[in-house]
Parts: sequence; C-alpha cells; structure tokens
Amino acid sequence: MAVQPEEAMLGIAAPSFTLPATSGQTYSLADVSGPKGTVVVFICNHCPYVKASVDRMVAAAKALAGDGIGFAAISSNDADAYPEDSFENMKGFARDNGFPFPYLHDATQEVAKAWEAVCTPDFFGLDADGIIRYRGRLDEGRTAPLRPGAKTELLDAMRQIAATGKGPDVQIPSIGCSIKWRD
Repeated sequence: MAVQPEEAMLGIAAPSFTLPATSGQTYSLADVSGPKGTVVVFICNHCPYVKASVDRMVAAAKALAGDGIGFAAISSNDADAYPEDSFENMKGFARDNGFPFPYLHDATQEVAKAWEAVCTPDFFGLDADGIIRYRGRLDEGRTAPLRPGAKTELLDAMRQIAATGKGPDVQIPSIGCSIKWRD
C-alpha cells in the first residue's frame, strides 16, 4: 500500500549521520553536502515507485551536481524481512542503475527515524546551511511512465533553494512504499 508523509519538517536543521556506502566508503551528511544545497532521499531496492523513477532520479542527481548541489540515497529497510534490500543487493542496485551519488545503508534505522522518513522514495532538500527547505516528490511520476512536459519538482525546488535559500511555497509530498521497520 502506498504511503506518504503527513506533514513536512521544514525550516529545521537536518539530522546528521555517518553511514556506510555501497562503494565501501563511509559518508557523513557533511561529506555529501554541496556548496549550494543537498538532496537526501530514502529509497530501497524493491519498491516499484523507486524502480519506476530511478532513471529520473539519477538524471536529477547529475543535473543538480552541475549546480553545486550534493545528493545521497539511504536505504533503511529491514533487510532481514526484505532480503532484496540487503547491503549486498544495494551494491548491485547502485551499480546496475549507475548511481553517481553515495547509496548509504541505515541498518539500525536510526537515521530514518531522526529524519522522520516514511516512504520510498522520500526526498528532502537542504539549503547550503543544512536546513530542510523541501520535502516533496521528484516529479509527477509514480509507477507509470512520466507524461511529456511533467514538472521536474525536485530540480525546480533545489534550484530555487540554491538561488534564494527558500523552498517553494507549494510542495507535494512524495508517495511510495512504506519504510519496512524492524519489530
């Protein structure tokens, strides 16, 4: 069943983290931050919403990198209950989809809880000072192909944040599979 955040956490400092990446490195929030802002997205390997949008997410990350905006993805799903989301499978998912950004593993789920992440994908946009200014969707797409001319909401929001320090007045929550919490 699809879920989405009820209320955006905006105007607060993003919770810090230090997590292992599929590349074998460890990254903190500061390590993935760009000089003009940062996107942190909670995803997983098996969610049909993530699978349907992964190419668009990779394209957005590449475009934003050119704008000085950092990008990182975090998987927090319970891999014991959902083996497709294991750290080993995360490595293959990142490689197969050509991730140009770190794909981080939140095995304890503490980071997802601190960020109040709810679904996959769940996008957070930070300004240059690490303040959350956007919590919304990538675009209008869900599990079907994106219609021609659809808004690029994440790109537009992050470019506005980089230019003005403020997020858009209207932010449509992301929708996707629920994060699979441990018992």
